[in-house]
Amino acid sequence: MIVSALSFLVGLLVVQQFSALPGIQWLIVVTASVCIMAWLRYWRWLFFVIGLLWAIVFAMSRLADRLPQSLEGIDIPVNGFIVDLPEQDERSTRFDFVVTHSAQKLPSKIRLSWYFPDRAIKAGEYWSFTVKLKRPHGSLNPGGFDYERWLFTQGVGAVGYVRPTSQIPVLLRQKSAWTSISVWRQNIIDRLSLTLPDSPSLALIKALTIGDGSGITQNQWDVFRKTGTTHLVVISGSHVGLIAGLVYFLILNLWVRTGCLAWSPQRVAAITAMFMAVFYAGLAGFSVPTQRSVIMLAIVMLAIFLQRNTRPFNTLAVALFAVLIFDPLAVLSVGFWLSFLAVSLIVYTVAGRLGNPGYLLEMIKINWATSVGLSPLLLFFFQQVSLCSPLANFIAVPVISLLVVPLSLLGVIIMFASQLLASNLFMVVDIILQGLWWLLVHLAELPLAIINHAQPPFWAFVLAIPGVLLLLAPRGIPARWLSLVMFLPLVFTASKKPEAGAINMTVLDVGQALSVVVQTTNHWLVYDAGSKFSEESDSGKNTLLPFLRQQGVRKIDKLIISHGDNDHIGGAVSLLTGLPITQVLTSAPEQLSNYSPVVCVAGQSWEWDHVRFTLLSPQHPFVSENDNSCVLKIESEQGAVLLTSDIEASAESWLVETYGGNLKAEILIAPHHGSKTSSTLSFLQAVQPGYVLISSGYRNQFGHPHQDVLARYQQIKAKWFNTADSGAFTISVTDGSWLVQSQRDTDSKYWNYK
Repeated sequence: MIVSALSFLVGLLVVQQFSALPGIQWLIVVTASVCIMAWLRYWRWLFFVIGLLWAIVFAMSRLADRLPQSLEGIDIPVNGFIVDLPEQDERSTRFDFVVTHSAQKLPSKIRLSWYFPDRAIKAGEYWSFTVKLKRPHGSLNPGGFDYERWLFTQGVGAVGYVRPTSQIPVLLRQKSAWTSISVWRQNIIDRLSLTLPDSPSLALIKALTIGDGSGITQNQWDVFRKTGTTHLVVISGSHVGLIAGLVYFLILNLWVRTGCLAWSPQRVAAITAMFMAVFYAGLAGFSVPTQRSVIMLAIVMLAIFLQRNTRPFNTLAVALFAVLIFDPLAVLSVGFWLSFLAVSLIVYTVAGRLGNPGYLLEMIKINWATSVGLSPLLLFFFQQVSLCSPLANFIAVPVISLLVVPLSLLGVIIMFASQLLASNLFMVVDIILQGLWWLLVHLAELPLAIINHAQPPFWAFVLAIPGVLLLLAPRGIPARWLSLVMFLPLVFTASKKPEAGAINMTVLDVGQALSVVVQTTNHWLVYDAGSKFSEESDSGKNTLLPFLRQQGVRKIDKLIISHGDNDHIGGAVSLLTGLPITQVLTSAPEQLSNYSPVVCVAGQSWEWDHVRFTLLSPQHPFVSENDNSCVLKIESEQGAVLLTSDIEASAESWLVETYGGNLKAEILIAPHHGSKTSSTLSFLQAVQPGYVLISSGYRNQFGHPHQDVLARYQQIKAKWFNTADSGAFTISVTDGSWLVQSQRDTDSKYWNYK
């Protein structure tokens, strides 16, 4: 069973590496292969091919349920219901909406935003909306979050927003709590908010009881990330298993005391524990870790009911199989890998070992196994490993699992009968959580609480897997020290640097904004930091920092913020607090006064590794703030790059008059995102770019880049590319000439739009 499940898993994984799904002819070939393998009884190959077939068919079905391009950007009346808990911030409410009626053929599930709604939006409500939709298009960056992949795995076929001005939204009715677990979760949230209106631990209690982490602040997430305790503030498989175990032993002892032995106490306890596990997993929305835990518990409880023995790895294999059959796209989730690998490591470390070390030593052993065993995975996915995680988890796991979660669930149950009694119980929980939080904050502030490293190559990650198994093997296995050798490539592999006199440049895909990262042999420069509209929409936190961590950047030598518009300065604070920065240059120093900025002025220059950097503008204040943008020219042995930010016709005219032919550059970052107020013909003729790179948002409201501007680019015979269509651009030197590569051309998968 174990080999079959792993073969099925590998088959699914192979399909997820495709840049495009195979055609129908290949689907026929794979189906025929399944029949041949079954006839020849090649069982291991059979499950591999079945995995291929199931992944392809499932993906084809999911891709077919996407919004047609012809329906983008038009008003569409829809009826449907809110399928899960809405996410709220200061500007909008976001929610998944299942369409039940529409004049147009729409995807079955869409994701909507309602800006400044006039009432609270709740799960299970039926609404009539007028919406404007677009395809699930997202930014695509090296090391960044693939929003398109996330929407694809969630079954969302379109995104958009409610148009309250076109037609007033109408609430039609509310689903019954007896027909929807989402309504139960919503009711619990509402009662928790009434019971704990001023509690600082309300967000954590919501996360631990119903899996709603939307109220947890960014600062809290940072502390949990640095201490390696993020898994404790979401409903994980361990929480489900613990609650089921507590219920099992409680019911077992109570049933024995009743003297009613017509039903076996073990069977009654098993059924009750299973019911509680399913209920708790339902409160969490049946996430992948809870699915795995429920399936494993079902096997164990069934074995107790039938008085059969089970083997841990066989149980885990059945759970793996069941999860992947239900949702083959689960392999695209980091949570899937962390959940199954953590349990596998615990089973490998504990099961079948001789001796009885006792609870304390067992806990230390499990903490050691999961911390060390998951570190290659964490380094590969997040480029971070928490060094204080073993200590933090050793203290936090029993506190959360044995005290906070049981008391919180008991409080939720009591809350529906007595709000006063529940408040007193939650007061105890609040005291425990505040004490734990104090400890975690102090651990997170330790100098070496967390280490960052460039993303290791895939081969180094694969080599570390047998290293983990060897390190955690039983005592007596020879040459266990070789495991440390297998870990070395994770740490001592570095990304390739440009040679002296050359640069690598990345124009990041930050929507209707701008952010450019420039690397020389020994230095890093960031030009603009994208936008920020909320904690969840912050280019500095979501795009820049993940990219820089993937590259192994430990310090930024210069940060240039061209001017004070949000689409250029928005992500700066997150970048400044996330990495050491030697110097900040900007034309808007008052907005970054806490970071000792230097005002950028024409004539400032410096040289790094035989590459020349020169600020060409501003020399004197312009009327328009856009024209006051810092204009940077980078000159390398291969040619020049001109970064112009949001300058318009006036600043362009001044640059042509001041510098003339010295503006010439092979690569031009399009002024003002391709606005019709910029990229004048005289300016373009002075620069004579071979490539023009435009940073704009997909279907942005400004219509950038303007068609007249694109016509001028064609007139000077420059090749132009747009991040909205191509994702991030990487510019490097190959064989003495510039090489421009887009993320969608080199690294996109079948779910990404080309």
